[in-house]
Amino acid sequence: MFVEIVFVGLPIDRDEVEEALEAAFELDGEIIGAGSGMGRCHLDLEIAGDSATAATTAALERLRAVLSDLGVSDCAALNVSE
Repeated sequence: MFVEIVFVGLPIDRDEVEEALEAAFELDGEIIGAGSGMGRCHLDLEIAGDSATAATTAALERLRAVLSDLGVSDCAALNVSE
């Protein structure tokens, strides 16, 4: 599964979010791209595994938990592709 995480008004450094996601997903996922400009930034997260509904739901819950713990969930939008 591919998730583009778009941030507008990110209150912390994007690298902090990237490090937290890499720690949370370890062998299950990887940041494969990032960028910034025009008041926005994004991270591209590739999550391994099948695209079964339960697995997808669990991965997105883990992602949302990391963003919430960092206090950045309100400025993040997720674009998910399977």
